Amino acid sequence: MVSRRTLLQAGGAALAAGGPGIFLPNRADAAGTGAAARLLPSFGRPAHLDVADVSALDGDGQLLLTTLQGVVNRRRPRLYFEFDAGQVDTRWLPSTGASVTRHGNALDLVARYRGEIRGAVLHDPAVPDSVNVATTLAGLENAVVATAEQAREHRLRTVADLRGRFDADDVLSTYRWQLDHLFPRCAHTLLAGLPPTRTVRNEGVRWREIARETRRVRDASNREVRTFDLGPELSGGDGVHLRFQDALGDDGWGASVGSVKVTADGGRVIASFVPGTPGEAPYLFDGSGSSVGDQANRFCDGGGSFVYRFTPEAGTRELSVEVDLWNQFLVSATTTTPTRVEPFPYFRDYTVASRAMVVWLPPSGGTGELLDEVFGRVEATTPYAGWFSDDVAGEWGGVDRASRHGVEVVPADFFMNGTVHAGVAAKISDRIRPRPSTTLRNRVHLTLTVGEGDNIQYCQRRMRTLWDAPERGRVPVNWTVSPLLADIGPALLAYYQDTATDNDLLIAGPSGAGYTYPGSWPERALDAYTALTGRFLRRTGMDLVYAYNPRTPAGDGWIPFDERVARAYRENTQVRGIIQSWETGDLRIRPAGLPVIGNFFPQGKAAEYRDGLLRHIDGWDGTAPLFVACAVNAWSWTPADIAGLCDLLGDPFEVVRGDTFFDLMDRAGRRR
Repeated sequence: MVSRRTLLQAGGAALAAGGPGIFLPNRADAAGTGAAARLLPSFGRPAHLDVADVSALDGDGQLLLTTLQGVVNRRRPRLYFEFDAGQVDTRWLPSTGASVTRHGNALDLVARYRGEIRGAVLHDPAVPDSVNVATTLAGLENAVVATAEQAREHRLRTVADLRGRFDADDVLSTYRWQLDHLFPRCAHTLLAGLPPTRTVRNEGVRWREIARETRRVRDASNREVRTFDLGPELSGGDGVHLRFQDALGDDGWGASVGSVKVTADGGRVIASFVPGTPGEAPYLFDGSGSSVGDQANRFCDGGGSFVYRFTPEAGTRELSVEVDLWNQFLVSATTTTPTRVEPFPYFRDYTVASRAMVVWLPPSGGTGELLDEVFGRVEATTPYAGWFSDDVAGEWGGVDRASRHGVEVVPADFFMNGTVHAGVAAKISDRIRPRPSTTLRNRVHLTLTVGEGDNIQYCQRRMRTLWDAPERGRVPVNWTVSPLLADIGPALLAYYQDTATDNDLLIAGPSGAGYTYPGSWPERALDAYTALTGRFLRRTGMDLVYAYNPRTPAGDGWIPFDERVARAYRENTQVRGIIQSWETGDLRIRPAGLPVIGNFFPQGKAAEYRDGLLRHIDGWDGTAPLFVACAVNAWSWTPADIAGLCDLLGDPFEVVRGDTFFDLMDRAGRRR
């Protein structure tokens, strides 16, 4: 194993591994500060940027350009792409401080920079995971990732051809080959996890609504086997596509399916399966927006969905489906192919420039064991940037596996132009904000925390939209952000610091310097992580952390911070309090003298949320202060929703910033 320290001490060899212009991370001690004490690499300060809108390109076109961006920007950031048709990517462009030349045709930039690349690595369209292997190779060979057709069109010589190299049905062998043959050549300062493909909706698809649950049902009380007539979809087209969605979308608890049975012409069974079993696979057309639950059910929440496809024989006159279905479902059908699969292009500029190995290994079974081996080949506190498959289950399993190996996760799979943003010169304040003074009274002191801040793509995209809303600042709110933005997006963090109102408090997202479960970290590595967290908190002026910990063996909750974990935070960081993800809000402990309070997460929007709060404090007699830390869903709530909630909260509630909240909680403890 080649360590970060070895790379730095290798002098010329390290420069060759990093390439011209790359600033490799080092292993500075916990007190390290300044540009040298990096965790995530930078590629220099952008001075002039060639900018193009790539939102109309397909996945192959965007993949070609983002890998070109990685090679070009490694030497000096010069390429910047807008992926959202002039929305968020355009808003951040002025903060780069660079002069700009706009180009009408983004693909013209391939010819402009052809002289800086060696050629193309050809991925195999029949083997999705070859996109990731090709990305890793592109970083090592100073090449772009392309199809054979693209290489011919842009006159790119073939550096490596992966067509026919791997078996689409043997993911393990594909990534085993990469680990054995490419990883020794990669920089070991960063691991990346990116889906090889994305699912894109086709335009003009018309869906027929079949069934909808209009009530808020979150307890499966409406579970029953329902029969739907699919006869109208027998008129032709590309087969029958049956889609399940969340009918409400603002609180989770979308459609959940326990079994499916399709019959034709008087009872002839043409499909019968339980989700998550091999019998489902032939009919699952698109499951990317869903997960398999612990009841052998497939479910989707929010904007997610899943689609089954059935192809009855020609001449079939009757078709029906029986579905074991519950919660807030929306069911619809179409005869038109609703989606297509393309390469997933995002964040590849950063992985190529960093010469990181890119994988996509579901964190269970054999692929989970190989993921363990990948994590085991790097030093403690090496970041894994990207994400995991299998939605929520993949998150819990993936983050826990990473934590057990001393690896922190940086959710980054939709982080755009990272090679540019990492090098922007921006002044980040390391000053802890003064606390507003508030009188300790026998009231319900409430603090509201907007989650998802560990997710740097959220900080770049969704948070910017929320932050720019005119209602922000009306009421006290804690906004979780990643302190790692100090490395990979300093101008983003500086923007939030500079434009915060007196009611806005930035706190570290789970669980400090990267998303992790501290309780799963090995003993010796935990101090390294909390020391890293302490360094970034000092750089960014934060002294509160929103944190996660491992789930219980039964999977029905979380394990509270213990003395070992709390002591590591207390000794190695400036944290004055921790809000732990808890949902039920019934945790208030002080391990190793560090105040930890579990959050409370009521469901629904303002009125229902308020009612949940009132039930939560039922039984409080008002003779002593009560403290409640509430979570706010960053994907479904807006600053207007938060302000609306506070308008509904009268006596006995007092909404305060998190720093004031912990100060009052300390004073209440001393008063006893």
